[in-house]
Amino acid sequence: MSVNSKSILVTGGAGFIGSHLVDRIVADNPARVTVVDNFFLGSIDNLSSSLGSGIDLEVIRLDAADLSAMQDIVERRQVDTLFDLAMIPLPTSLEYPAWTVQTNVAIVTTVCELIRRGLIERLLHVSSSEAYGSARYIPMDEDHPHDAITPYAASKSAGDRIIESYVQTFGIDATVVRPFNNIGPRQNPGSYAGIVPIVVQRVLSGIPIEIFGDGEQTRDFIFVRDTADMIVAVHDEPQCRGEVLNVATGVETSINTLVQRLLSVMGAEGHEIVHRDPRPGDVRRHLADATKVRKALGRDIPLLTDEALAETVEWYRGVLA
Repeated sequence: MSVNSKSILVTGGAGFIGSHLVDRIVADNPARVTVVDNFFLGSIDNLSSSLGSGIDLEVIRLDAADLSAMQDIVERRQVDTLFDLAMIPLPTSLEYPAWTVQTNVAIVTTVCELIRRGLIERLLHVSSSEAYGSARYIPMDEDHPHDAITPYAASKSAGDRIIESYVQTFGIDATVVRPFNNIGPRQNPGSYAGIVPIVVQRVLSGIPIEIFGDGEQTRDFIFVRDTADMIVAVHDEPQCRGEVLNVATGVETSINTLVQRLLSVMGAEGHEIVHRDPRPGDVRRHLADATKVRKALGRDIPLLTDEALAETVEWYRGVLA
């Protein structure tokens, strides 16, 4: 089932990964696209390309946990498939843990109810590799235990379990993807920013880069447009229906190495770096086993290139200038 000629709803569609997913969906000529976002971290500017595409695209400011309002939208827009990316992010969960857990669990329950009630045909839920916690073994496959060590991670793990329970009990058509660490344009550069905007901002401001811990903690970094492309490919591939799949490159990179690559791209080698105490809940190792998605899609997963890093840096230069 392709997104072509279908009515698609994307929750969290004005956010970092969500907006790139909307762009990718629009490229396949859907009948209509509906974006639901509360704009906690998202921005309407992230959707400028899709809004100018000529596709029937409606953007609605709404908390995706609001079941009644979501049902009205789904019925009015005759939605076929819902891509669920709405969530409160990890850094926020360290300041507002109860709100994060309650909201993230409520969003998943809402979208499950929409499909249980027969209002949509398919659900593709975008979870997170954070549900796994620090690696018990490397690489981490989809059966890796959930060792959530932050409220955010616990909420994402709970969301996956809720979806599994609806699949087992009610037979809903739902697929779960767990992206690993995304890099690219449009990641919010504010107080809840990721490592890339922080590095760019500090280099441009001439202040030291702060790395929490020794910097040898590792991640499986992937370019955000590659993630969006893989999510659509998973949706379209019949073998992926009802499955849980990692979305990642299968390559492990330390924070120190990533920072040095960014400094090289920016021509800022030698910029001062200081190390701070580790952040609470910071996982030590993350490396995906991407075998399952690679076999299902019949293709290799692009690695994070210096060209992708350079494009990301230039985007942040424009935003932070």
